Amino acid sequence: MRVTQSMLSNNMLRNLSNSYANMGTYMDQLTTGKKINRPSDDPVVAVKGMDYRTQLLQVEQFQRNTGEVHNWMDNTDAALDQATKALQRIRELAVQASNDTYDDAERMNIKAEVEQLKQHLVDIANTSVNGKYIFNGTKTDVKPIEDPTNITDIDSSPVNIEVSTGIVIKANVNANEIFGSEAFSRIDELINALGGEDGTIDQAAIESSIGSIDENIDNVLNARADLGARMNRLDLIENRLSAQKISATQMMSKNEDIDFEEVIMKLITQESIHRAALSTGSRVIQPTLIDFLR
Repeated sequence: MRVTQSMLSNNMLRNLSNSYANMGTYMDQLTTGKKINRPSDDPVVAVKGMDYRTQLLQVEQFQRNTGEVHNWMDNTDAALDQATKALQRIRELAVQASNDTYDDAERMNIKAEVEQLKQHLVDIANTSVNGKYIFNGTKTDVKPIEDPTNITDIDSSPVNIEVSTGIVIKANVNANEIFGSEAFSRIDELINALGGEDGTIDQAAIESSIGSIDENIDNVLNARADLGARMNRLDLIENRLSAQKISATQMMSKNEDIDFEEVIMKLITQESIHRAALSTGSRVIQPTLIDFLR
């Protein structure tokens, strides 16, 4: 096959164009720090990148979910701690009132304090976090106790939140056992025993109320124990999510990010090749009459 000057020139120009394109690719990589800047640069890398990014976004969403559950549980535990202290104080007052050495005036003072502690428990039951009532099941927009004089049962529906693929954790406690009508009726029995409407004090009822208050305390302690177990499990899930995030980030970086030293070496090599191509190409171009006259 006859090789013409035109063929040599076209090949040279094509090679120079490819060389410019390669240098442009390396410059883009150094500028962005990424192996590809558009899916067409490397479809395989692009598809893998989307998979890793989807995995990372999912892990980050689960981390936000665990954060919400932790916030709910932490506030619940703090509220139950206050409820425990209030109930223990009520029990202490009931024991004092059961003492025969106390007169009616002293028992009336005890009654007044118990009434205030009851109101304190109502306030705890109505605890709101970020605009959500944490002691009313899934009815987070409804105040659990509207009327302290007419307390009804509280919604006990579980608030389940997905914290990992296929893993759901209950964020709330069964508040009905702690702040429901039965729990407050036991406190009301003590209040009534300390002095009814007619001022009559029922010593036997005061003594029996101690056991009833103990039931309330046990319910709170059991709820806190169950809550603590779930909080420990949530900590383990958070640790696993953190490890998954690190793994997904590393895999995405390995798939997309460049090795700067390697790309710089490739760019330097390509520049040397380009200069050599220019030098060779200048001799390939057919000399003109002017070149001979120089």
